[in-house]
Amino acid sequence: MNENGTNETDQLLRNLGFPLLRVHHSYSHYDFVTPNRRILVIGPMGSGKTEFTSRVWRDSKIALKKKGRAVAMTSGKGIDRRQVFVVRASLDKSRFPDYPDDALAFRGGYERCGKFIGSAHDSFELEMLLAENPTVGTWIIDETAFFDERIAYLIADESARRGICFICPTLVLNFRKEIFNQTARLLLENATDVFPLTAYCEHEDCLQDSLYTYRYYQVDGEECPALYFDPLIIIGGDRAKSDGKEPNYCTRCDIHHYLPGKEYTFFTLKPLGELAARGNIAPLMAELNALSGNISESRLYQSLKARYVDCEEPRPIQMNALLVPCIAERALVYLYAEQNLLSAEQVHYIVKELALDHEYLSLRLSDNRRPLEL
Repeated sequence: MNENGTNETDQLLRNLGFPLLRVHHSYSHYDFVTPNRRILVIGPMGSGKTEFTSRVWRDSKIALKKKGRAVAMTSGKGIDRRQVFVVRASLDKSRFPDYPDDALAFRGGYERCGKFIGSAHDSFELEMLLAENPTVGTWIIDETAFFDERIAYLIADESARRGICFICPTLVLNFRKEIFNQTARLLLENATDVFPLTAYCEHEDCLQDSLYTYRYYQVDGEECPALYFDPLIIIGGDRAKSDGKEPNYCTRCDIHHYLPGKEYTFFTLKPLGELAARGNIAPLMAELNALSGNISESRLYQSLKARYVDCEEPRPIQMNALLVPCIAERALVYLYAEQNLLSAEQVHYIVKELALDHEYLSLRLSDNRRPLEL
């Protein structure tokens, strides 16, 4: 509780611009009676969002055994809210590869859902699943923010029209501690309830509550924080990785959530992209060339050194961000796929002239829904 009498979670939600919602701080058996609910289950990676919704699945097995008045209370307009269907984002299929195909999987285990589980690539495929399962009254849509923006309005419409309840375990903040994307923002606007989950900060010296997802890489046993302009979406499993091209995730408090390169991104990288968009590509090429072949000559190195080495309170771990491979490629993905500042022709030219990593670029551009043949 802070000096104004507001706890940390309430303050976070207020800062994110949440409307007035029923904020729940503990779990009781799921309410299958109340219709029209659009429930967000939010928190950092590893906070138990999917495990939380697996309890709803287990509760439904009990509720479906009820008869008489209980059936009338949970049904209407052709649906039964005790019937639960789980939808996974197609983008996230590589998570938990060792589990059965019909598993609602989380880090502590899984629930077998049989025919009541499916995957969808976008809101149109979700709409097809809704049509194919017209009596299902409760839908769990895992990682909802991975879907297109239309899903927020599809959920709101189906909820209002038929009394369907939707449960959306999803990231709201990305590894940059910013709203994940426009879909996340629209889900917030259309929600009726929110369950915020936290976790212990996973730094070895800390037991503070964590609200944030931290992305880092392992290079020769060193923890290397992801740069601010690291590709926004990187699809992969939840297993630890020692490949400097593949990230690891954990939850971290504000003190131990390292995010180098934010100032550089807005002081240098994005302005260079804007120059390139206006036809002057040479300054960007020079910086990307330094990032690719001689990092100590780059403006990124100069920026990090000034902020984290040549200062009153040095934080050398922030400099480890420069140990990861493909920094020029990451910057290019940011400028093209996220900021939309470069044309496809400019990307092809830069990749060819600087001999950048085709495989890495193709994979990350595909992850961020801007695929290019390189």
